[in-house]
Amino acid sequence: MHLDVQDLRNFYYRSTLGRAAQKAIRDEVLELWPETTGQTVAGFGFAVPLLRPYLKDARRVVGLMPAPQGVMPWPAGMANVSVLCEETLWPLDTGRVDRLVMMHGLETSERPSDLLVEAHRVLGPGGKALFIVPNRSGWWSSSDATPFGFGRPYSAGQLEAQLREHGFMPERVRATLYQPPSQKRFWRKTGALWESLGKTVSPVVAGGVLMVEVSKRVHAPGGPGLREAVRKPLGVLSPKPEVAPI
Repeated sequence: MHLDVQDLRNFYYRSTLGRAAQKAIRDEVLELWPETTGQTVAGFGFAVPLLRPYLKDARRVVGLMPAPQGVMPWPAGMANVSVLCEETLWPLDTGRVDRLVMMHGLETSERPSDLLVEAHRVLGPGGKALFIVPNRSGWWSSSDATPFGFGRPYSAGQLEAQLREHGFMPERVRATLYQPPSQKRFWRKTGALWESLGKTVSPVVAGGVLMVEVSKRVHAPGGPGLREAVRKPLGVLSPKPEVAPI
């Protein structure tokens, strides 16, 4: 079940905890994808807090928000790029997206398999996707105070296996949100310290969210045409027939 867009907006834009989470996750995304000049960047679920750095140089930025969640205009003070869509029917051409970010989309979906099929469809050859989900062993997935406490949490192995089944090739796995999911002033003031310490202690197990970067697996073409060509080689390659003496 998807969260309401108003609750997501209030968390990420109107709470100190949400702004801290937004910064920690966005910093990791920018480290993975520092440049998207001339590319099409899309986000599904509630990924728009992570897309703002790409508005300047990307050829196109699209914020896809599922109908059960609802939609809000984004970005503030600029031309709107967010759109309401069916969860498994996106208004994008096949193979059009170069970079795809999914956050608060997969773990809350009632049709995760169909959702991944649609994500695979829109991603172009050579494109990359980043799936961000609650970490099953992290603090954030057990707290109702954040959006990561809702839906199905994953382990890294579970997420990678599910992505492979749908034609994606996992390339890099990261985690973030090592700071406790608390609004208390002490934790907010020391949040950056917890993030830096967490990466040195347990980079995947202890993080509040998992991030798996994947590429689109493209199979080599095949079919009866190739087999027919082998079955019937060109005549010029055949041995010369024996010539009977006159």
